[in-house]
Amino acid sequence: MMKFDFEKIKKEGKEKIKKAKNLEQLKEIFDFYFGKEGKISLIFKSLKEMGGKEKKKIGQIANELKNFLKREIEKKENELKEKLKKEIEEREWLDISLPGKKPELGHLHPLTLITRKIVSIFQSMGFSVVEGPEIENEWYNFDALNIPKEHPARDLWDTLYLKNNFKSENKKNGKFLLRTHTSPVQIRYLEKHQPPFKIIAPGRVFRHEATDSKHEINFHQIEGLMVAEKVSVPHFKAIISHFLNEFFQKKVKMRLRPSFFPFTEPSFEIDILCVICQGKGCSTCLGSGYLEIMGAGMVHPNVFKNSGLNPKFWKGFAFGLGLERMAMLKYKIDDIRLFFSGDLRFLKQF
Repeated sequence: MMKFDFEKIKKEGKEKIKKAKNLEQLKEIFDFYFGKEGKISLIFKSLKEMGGKEKKKIGQIANELKNFLKREIEKKENELKEKLKKEIEEREWLDISLPGKKPELGHLHPLTLITRKIVSIFQSMGFSVVEGPEIENEWYNFDALNIPKEHPARDLWDTLYLKNNFKSENKKNGKFLLRTHTSPVQIRYLEKHQPPFKIIAPGRVFRHEATDSKHEINFHQIEGLMVAEKVSVPHFKAIISHFLNEFFQKKVKMRLRPSFFPFTEPSFEIDILCVICQGKGCSTCLGSGYLEIMGAGMVHPNVFKNSGLNPKFWKGFAFGLGLERMAMLKYKIDDIRLFFSGDLRFLKQF
């Protein structure tokens, strides 16, 4: 026969209920006493083992205890619910007399703005936008562009080669590397598309060189290519002249200066009258009055051959310009490192 200390149960129960800090704890207390194996439940289960008088006496005391604990639990439950309601009301209360907080809106990075501007201008002239992989192989980055192994661009200090944990399906493709220019996109597009066409290829490129105010280990270029049966330097001059006038929103004086690139013949640099000093000479143009903005030329016959096209039938020009360079001229920025610094004081100006 089980014996129960009703006073002790009553006292302990009242104390537990009083200390409950939330509805979850109160639910645990309820289960402790009235659950399937709870203390009160066990008392009522034991009544069937008792005699008539004892059963009646114990049953009456057990009922009183049960009712007492349930009243205490209900009372505590109402207190906790009222407290919770007030907390919610306080959190949701809004003082409409206070001035509202204007949410700070994000905005586009200056390089994104410049890219969209340049792409928009060339698209208005019928150029399509294409992309290529940033991880390239030697064939597309060098060989197909008429750059032999002895060329300085192959030097380990200029090119970031990758450890080949995987092999190329074609052995002639050579080692994998981070592309040093966007020109490999030319070859990939020439291999798969039949001229005539006009394309531009914006993207990030990588060089293993010292970082300073004018140089970065990674930067962005836009490659341009136009191929047709009859394409000449005057076509190139007309297109680039229109681009520059639209980009700077004024008539820009430019000049073509002879140069050398393995993948073009003839090759030339494009200079424009300094947008800072208007040709008078300043620190930006190093006193020359002109700024170099891009390299260009007529596509070399070997490039067409390497792409599977007949250079006797097809002609074209190609050019490449640096996005950071154009942004620095457009917004008068004197340090290329600012673009990648993450300094919000700089970025919020655009």
